[in-house]
Amino acid sequence: MKPMRCYFLPALLVLTAASPCTADSRDDIDTLADQPAIRAVLQHLVAMEQELLDDLVELTEIPAPPFGEEPRGERFAEMLAGAGLTDITTDEAGNVIARRPGRSGGRVVALTAHLDTVFPPETNVKVRIEGDRYIAPGVGDNTRGLVVLLGILRALEQASIETDADVLFIGNTGEEGLGDLRGVKHLFRDGGPQIDAMIAVDGGRTERLVYGGVGSHRYRVTFEGPGGHSWGAFGTAKPHHALGRAIEKFVTTAPTVNTEDEKTSFNIGRIGGGTSINSIPFESWLEVDMRSGSQEKLDEIDALFQAAVQEALDEENAARTEGDALTVSVARVGKRPAARGDRESDLVQRAAAAIAWSGLEPDYRLSSTDANYPISIGVPAITLSRGGISKDSHSPAESWENVDSHLALQIVLLTLLGEAGLATPLH
Repeated sequence: MKPMRCYFLPALLVLTAASPCTADSRDDIDTLADQPAIRAVLQHLVAMEQELLDDLVELTEIPAPPFGEEPRGERFAEMLAGAGLTDITTDEAGNVIARRPGRSGGRVVALTAHLDTVFPPETNVKVRIEGDRYIAPGVGDNTRGLVVLLGILRALEQASIETDADVLFIGNTGEEGLGDLRGVKHLFRDGGPQIDAMIAVDGGRTERLVYGGVGSHRYRVTFEGPGGHSWGAFGTAKPHHALGRAIEKFVTTAPTVNTEDEKTSFNIGRIGGGTSINSIPFESWLEVDMRSGSQEKLDEIDALFQAAVQEALDEENAARTEGDALTVSVARVGKRPAARGDRESDLVQRAAAAIAWSGLEPDYRLSSTDANYPISIGVPAITLSRGGISKDSHSPAESWENVDSHLALQIVLLTLLGEAGLATPLH
């Protein structure tokens, strides 16, 4: 017979079969959730729904393009202060860091969500509301993540719940695009703030539990040459032709790295260069993104890419009948480490138990999130869902639908309290 446990719904307790997580973690989370004070906090997360929706609209309508997160960060800091925190700073990377002191202060748990979106500053971010759907660039990814942090903080403050560990509420920068996780990397730099565990809030279905990191290598490759007239300088080496050779060679060999057991992806995302149809370009460039959950596979496909570029350069130079040789530069523009987390670790199992408590089955995933970096250096870290239903992320039609969104807040709260501990037993 499957073990039975209870989980919280807004109005009552229900019995259900347990989802896969360790018995100890399940018992700890169930015991925590069944305490009257915590049940009141969980209920408060449901009751504050409209307040959080108002926050979602306000923050979404503050543009936060890559490397331009400051205005949204300033408003987020004001909201954290309005919720009751006083120790609030903004570091050199633009991370907004608010400390909620614990009783012992021996450990520090970070609860994070990224401030930035993928959209340029001129993007129209006015929110359109259609029933329960909120439509605007960045409304889900990851403005809703910031709102989850605000909800957790307000609920803890309203109920005067004291943790044993300090909790850092962080709006971090640089998760999207070429940000290259700069905010989180800065947090975990030598001499950075003490962080013993990190819980990030980002996308995916409510049951998603990211315990490991899909790594990525990103490059901008530029072929350069003398250029010239398409007729008069016909025999010179052509950067666009070298670019085409490089792409053809890479996409022919790269699929050999991808396997059923270890997905490894590659994509030429942007290309450019040239001045006119009848001019030989003096410059051609491309940007490539390669990803894998295995650092070994990532290094392997990276080597294939580097070889394709060099072979393309050599072939195009050999094909010329006049003029100077082409040159090529390969500039790294992003590197996220592949990071194998431990599904059996205490933090992962606490999160799995919290998801199971909500009536859902934990969906263990590898993904590319802010948790990549701390996991790669041995710091326990996970990414949990912001809840609701997100659609068309990274597009002008992006939307977030308010469907059972309280569940994600409750899951994050229970995971956080399980990791940070309660200062004193509650009755």
